[in-house]
Amino acid sequence: MQQSDNQETYTLGIEEEFMIIEPETRELQSHIQAIFEEGKLLLKENFKPEMHASVIETGTNICKNIQEARREVTNLRTSLAMLADQHGLRIAAAGTHPFSHWRDQRITDHPRYAEIVKEMQETARANLIFGMHVHVGIANREIGIHIMNAARYFLPHIFALSTNSPFWLGRDTGFKSYRVKVFDKFPRTGIPDFFMSLAEYDNYINLLIKTNCIDNAKKIWWDIRAHPFFNTLEFRICDVQLRVDETIALAALIQAVVVKLHKLIQQNLGFRIYDRALMMENKWRASRYGISGKLIDFGKQTEVPFTELAKELLEFIDDVVDELGSREEINYIFQMMEHGTGADRQIKTFYENGEDYKKLVDYIIDETHVGLDYKPTNVKPNTKPPAKASKIKSKTKTNKNTTK
Repeated sequence: MQQSDNQETYTLGIEEEFMIIEPETRELQSHIQAIFEEGKLLLKENFKPEMHASVIETGTNICKNIQEARREVTNLRTSLAMLADQHGLRIAAAGTHPFSHWRDQRITDHPRYAEIVKEMQETARANLIFGMHVHVGIANREIGIHIMNAARYFLPHIFALSTNSPFWLGRDTGFKSYRVKVFDKFPRTGIPDFFMSLAEYDNYINLLIKTNCIDNAKKIWWDIRAHPFFNTLEFRICDVQLRVDETIALAALIQAVVVKLHKLIQQNLGFRIYDRALMMENKWRASRYGISGKLIDFGKQTEVPFTELAKELLEFIDDVVDELGSREEINYIFQMMEHGTGADRQIKTFYENGEDYKKLVDYIIDETHVGLDYKPTNVKPNTKPPAKASKIKSKTKTNKNTTK
């Protein structure tokens, strides 16, 4: 039975993709099978292998609020850290590994991944990236499409806060999120087009299936999508986050944006829809500069510092935050802007430690375990807020710790 649009509960689901690290070399380690099998016994469907055997995904159960989501995310990270440690390995959360090469990674033995590699070839093999997906429950799929249309405008803002992948193949890329540049090589990615209705959206999907572009709607990899099998809006634009606190803050922000836009629809108040091409300009800026650059205010037709637009976004959602019980989690966004995103802090750590990539990986591992109930043997407890990221001029450097 279809749930009416005024009975939405805005449940949450969070997926995170983690690196499996060999702690001596700090390289990615294709050791997923043993960890996965033990994880399945411990947490059943909450662990999933990914295409590359050095990547593992965790996924929460359906969470009724942000506090429950925090407990689940923390528990899953803790459990995965324990399993990895039992095999002499570590987990780490960043959108890209600083120097491991995709060509050295084993592809997981699964028909689905074999099919993707057969179709996508080198783009699939090189897609060694780590993201975070947030699902917000919307039972009325027609309403969900209209929320998706409006929410596209905020994707670059959310993305800028999530940037956490400045390094790729032993080089400082100059981007705050290089992960999306890698993923852009796939078809059906980026910010989606506007859809007038659920019927138009379904017709699009059915046409792609009919013409053998895809075999199911899961091969729509947009930055936001109406999930093909769950009644959720899935936000897919974020890099995986260093700290649990950052994951939860972004999830709370995403949930609040969905709820605010839904309330506007219920009141017959629209949110102005801008062209996809304009929103893609802001996405590029967010990828390149993160929170330290400027985005375009399309209404004013001018560039505005990201921090100003972020504060406007927080004001926009403010009237739904207490209703959702996420004030504390939303307030953490201010700390993220003060101390810098994961990308800012990675860059700061790299240059303050003599451009040492191994020390950078150690830092990522340390940050990944902050707030967990378990610390592997080479990780020291860290309860302090992240140090402020100083403004360091980005350089392009070749990894001194690896050979070509």
